Amino acid sequence: MSKQVFNYGAGPAMLPVPVMEQVRAEFLDYQGSGMSIIEMNHRKPYFMEIIAETKALFRELLELPENYQVLFSHGGGAMQFSSVPLNLMGGHPERKALYANTGFFSQMAIEEARRFGKVEVIVSSEETGFDHIPHLDPAMVNGGANGGENGGENGGENGGENGGANGGANGGGAAYLHITTNNTMMGTRWQEFPHPLSVPLVGDFTSEILSRKVDATQFGVLYAGFQKNLGPPGQSVILIRDDLLEQALPEIARQLSYGVLAETGSMPSTPNVFNIWMNKLVLEWTRDQGGVEAMEALSEKKAARIYGVIDASDFYTGHARPGSRSTQNFTFGLPGADLLTAFFAEAEAEELHGMAPPLMRQDVRASLYNAMPYEGAETLASFMEEFERRHG
Repeated sequence: MSKQVFNYGAGPAMLPVPVMEQVRAEFLDYQGSGMSIIEMNHRKPYFMEIIAETKALFRELLELPENYQVLFSHGGGAMQFSSVPLNLMGGHPERKALYANTGFFSQMAIEEARRFGKVEVIVSSEETGFDHIPHLDPAMVNGGANGGENGGENGGENGGENGGANGGANGGGAAYLHITTNNTMMGTRWQEFPHPLSVPLVGDFTSEILSRKVDATQFGVLYAGFQKNLGPPGQSVILIRDDLLEQALPEIARQLSYGVLAETGSMPSTPNVFNIWMNKLVLEWTRDQGGVEAMEALSEKKAARIYGVIDASDFYTGHARPGSRSTQNFTFGLPGADLLTAFFAEAEAEELHGMAPPLMRQDVRASLYNAMPYEGAETLASFMEEFERRHG
């Protein structure tokens, strides 16, 4: 590389430099085969080994039990806004699902789910501009029913064959509860997840996967687009408990069916071999850095530096309330529109890229995903301090 710049964009995001160097070195001739990875038959040993190793790495890094499937699907996380209701709403006789509304992508997921069934928004922070994660007591889902609570506990935590499905249909009266675990545009995240539940918990994990330790068994389904912490855009991973593979609506398209993806090894048609290969390399890099624990420690260190500037300032105004702050996405305002324009222009001139305002607000959003080194946080924080000194 002639130089390194920092990309604070929400995605596509920075990728680890060693990964890109390996891709460059092996792109024309993968492991002495004389072929590029994108030329190979996806059912031959080279790629079958890649996809098997990638799944194993997800299991290792996320401590995923054997009763969960690791599936790959075309399209990013937004594709799953349709796939989730199509695959799970069949678990309730009225096609009913529960959603928490905590930001832009939650709203997109809600609107998409309404095309296929009945959606109940159980909590929302919309009235305060999505500046926090609203409290969601499990009793709001479980209705205080012991049967529902036990169904969620057995299905989600112990991997019971029928606990999650029966709890969802009979205990809480819905097919599932969907949350967006980290809200990219709002800079908020769920610090803890509602548990135990009488229905399967579904999490959009796109903008924080591998950045903090999470008990995956609290979820029936976790999904994530690749473009933040996993690889290039256009691909998603779905982690799903086995007992939820048979709840699809009859009208589901074959390519979107979790059951079909499981049966075919995520290959109902030609998979995106390049993205999955790069995902494998990113997962290996993550493991070699120390795994999710190391990524979490780095994220907390970067977050402390950025929030330290915001909290010490009367110039910057943080959007997310302290108790709901993300360690991946940082949102803050300035005293006026002219200063905001100047901030973006001066940041770009200093080669601090990607901090365009979110679609829903006029303020700054900086994303610091796993591949962003601590130097990126230090550079941004120092720029913020100098900008305030000159303009404050």
